[in-house]
Amino acid sequence: MWLNSLNLQSINQYLQLPILEEKNIILALKREDLLHPFISGNKYRKLKYNLKAAREKGCSTLLTFGGAFSNHIAAVAFAGRERGIKTIGVIRGEELQDNWHQNPTLAQAYENGMRFKFVSRQAYKEKDNTEFITQLKKQYGDFYLIPEGGTNPLAVKGCEEILVAQDSEFDVICTCVGTGGTVGGLINSSHQHQQVLGFSALKGSFIKETISQITIKKNWRLITEYHFGGYAKITNELVVFINNFKAETGIPLDPIYTGKMLFGLYHMIKNDNFAEGTKILAVHTGGIQGIEGMNTVLKKKNLPLLE
Repeated sequence: MWLNSLNLQSINQYLQLPILEEKNIILALKREDLLHPFISGNKYRKLKYNLKAAREKGCSTLLTFGGAFSNHIAAVAFAGRERGIKTIGVIRGEELQDNWHQNPTLAQAYENGMRFKFVSRQAYKEKDNTEFITQLKKQYGDFYLIPEGGTNPLAVKGCEEILVAQDSEFDVICTCVGTGGTVGGLINSSHQHQQVLGFSALKGSFIKETISQITIKKNWRLITEYHFGGYAKITNELVVFINNFKAETGIPLDPIYTGKMLFGLYHMIKNDNFAEGTKILAVHTGGIQGIEGMNTVLKKKNLPLLE
């Protein structure tokens, strides 16, 4: 049972690449993606204490929110199946209602027992409103609510456990950013001498306010230049980078989050944004399940596929 093995720790894999040798930079990848085959990376961390809370409250249903390629939706569905808890996914985009079975992420979530409520993009914006939640409870009865992306105080608490004592040797901690919970947890558990860099997968810098509400520390910076057009957007340049990275290291990267973070990090290293001898730890937050879904999009655009 997954809940009986919630205290696993990931390994730090040191990368040996020409650019790192050239710039005299040490780069390790924290392999959070290997913690669990289906509940990968930061989703594993975010669900840890939320699932405990749901169990303690005696809740038999989890309800959460997400989009068509959501790693969070996939993770909650599997966790619910393993725990014997019903799961409901409120999915952004009414256009998905008639062809969701063609979407690998949603199809897998359904196989794991999740049932969907598709709402318009406008209605989805009301997901945090009390009235909207009340209507959902009228429809589905009582449930344990997990926010979009899984970010809440319990999720942040779980993400604070990503860093361990030996990680204090690193000067810089890097992670991708979606809803802010993971980077918030990393900032909270970082040391004073460390800088935390969050690479946003979203267009804009609005997530700064959310992060500022999570932590009082100031040793962090949001990097907003490597979103490739916004959430779930991708370009041929990013595909090539991800495929080359896998060919050189054997490590797959997801195209929504970690691929963009490492692209940005490599670009910063190449352009001497770090002093020689800097030790960098980048967190691989998983999300590999999203590759299949992204490849369906790339096929339609006649772009190269992720390998």
